[in-house]
Amino acid sequence: MKKLFIIISILCISLSVFAQNSTLQNKTIKQNLSANTLNSLISFVEQKNKLKLEIKLLQQKIDESPSDTEKKELKIQLVQLKQELITSREHLKEIAAGVDLSVLNQHEEEAFNFQKELFSLIKPAFNEIKEMTAHVRQKSALKETIAYYNERLPVISQAIENIERLQKETNNPALKESLEFTNNKLIKQRSLMQSELNAEQFQLKRLLAKETSLSEASQSWLKSFFQKRGLYLIEVVLLIFLIILLSRLSYSAMQHYLPGFRVKHRSFRIRLIELSHRLLTIIFLIMGPMTIFYLVEDWVLFSIGVLLLIGFAWTLRQTLPYYWKQFYLFLNIGSVREGERILLDGLPWKIEKINMYCTMLNPVADLTMRVPIQDLVELKSRPYNTDEPWFPCRKNDWVILNDGVRAKVTGISQESIQLVKRGGAIKTYTLIDFLAAAPLNLSSNFRIKETIGISYSLQKDSTRQIPELLCQYLQKQIALETYSEQLISIKVEFEYANNSSLDLVIIADFKGEAADLYNRLRRAIQRWSVDACTLNNWEIPFPQMTLHKGE
Repeated sequence: MKKLFIIISILCISLSVFAQNSTLQNKTIKQNLSANTLNSLISFVEQKNKLKLEIKLLQQKIDESPSDTEKKELKIQLVQLKQELITSREHLKEIAAGVDLSVLNQHEEEAFNFQKELFSLIKPAFNEIKEMTAHVRQKSALKETIAYYNERLPVISQAIENIERLQKETNNPALKESLEFTNNKLIKQRSLMQSELNAEQFQLKRLLAKETSLSEASQSWLKSFFQKRGLYLIEVVLLIFLIILLSRLSYSAMQHYLPGFRVKHRSFRIRLIELSHRLLTIIFLIMGPMTIFYLVEDWVLFSIGVLLLIGFAWTLRQTLPYYWKQFYLFLNIGSVREGERILLDGLPWKIEKINMYCTMLNPVADLTMRVPIQDLVELKSRPYNTDEPWFPCRKNDWVILNDGVRAKVTGISQESIQLVKRGGAIKTYTLIDFLAAAPLNLSSNFRIKETIGISYSLQKDSTRQIPELLCQYLQKQIALETYSEQLISIKVEFEYANNSSLDLVIIADFKGEAADLYNRLRRAIQRWSVDACTLNNWEIPFPQMTLHKGE
């Protein structure tokens, strides 16, 4: 306890000593400030008295001066001295008061003028451009002045010649005197114009002598520009690099630590956070360089930045509705949404992911496409059912097209479909032509329907007994030739009574794995049917023609 009491006592003593020292220091500072103020006031009073004396003497000179020109010059000096006296009085008043008295004289603020304020911001950039083109503009002005004098000097010379000729021809003294006066006046004017012309030509020659090529002048200007502002530009580049780096790191942090950021279909909250992150990055990339230019007080670069921002804002004004729709899509609340179906380039797609670049998937054709979000602005998606078709076939399926081509699909892309026929011949279709050909896919299951006709002499058994016997024979042959595993069902039915025959239809359903044998199975069914007719003595008629003889 004793030690604690001693420590507290020491602290109290130290604080009191520190307070006393601070009070003494403040008192000393105030005394010094007061002494400095009095010295300044004395100097301003002396200056004011001196200016009053000068004004008085100058006023006497003006009153005593006989020359108007001298009076004019003295009056200009008098105005300047009176202005200095007013300024001196104001300074004396402010120093003596010790506060800012300007607020007492403030008038109502001027109405805000956007055009005026904007021009004041971009004025330094225009001044820089003006300075850069000063040489060219000066040379152009000199050439125009020289052309002006060259055009008028011959006119004056001709006028002088005409007046001199008239002087010689006339004997009237009054006319001669008048012509002499006019002639002298024109000679003086010509002399003045000639001297002006010579001066302008001399300046133009001097400019042309100093003139360099366009590449050298641009290099010199760029060198001067980067010498003055190179450090600031390097700082801007480093700042932009730092902003991008921090943006990437924060985005990675959000991916790792923000729940639901990496799921397949993200929530509105997560999308809004990502969109806000992107917009903030853009804002920092714009405002960062402008802040550096403002802090280093480089108004030329600041003005250039303002001009770029004005151009960006003007472009954004016209495209804002378009970008607004993109924001809706990005937040997954627009006309196109994740997990729905959309028709694009003639093909249905499943919207797998919506981001700045959207991922599209056709699950049957096994096609993936990356589309910029702006390409989806005017489109619409819809929910889909699980049984909706996505593509007529898959790779390695066998198809039959409207033009009679039967082939195996070996390649599917957005540009073309490649088919390989039996024997190895390759046939290629564009995607649109392939879909227009209405491909019949054999690789799921397929049906073969073949017809055979028997004679009318077998009419009694043609509807029941013969179809049953033919079906049994076909089943037996299918088993013998090892097609029974691919066979789903087979039946034979009476089809219709034709002109020369009674037609039976053979309906055979096969599995898709036998699709490459489609034509072979058709031929085999015809062959087996003929064999059955031969075995059972069923006559296969040929078309007959009956002639009727007229009376």
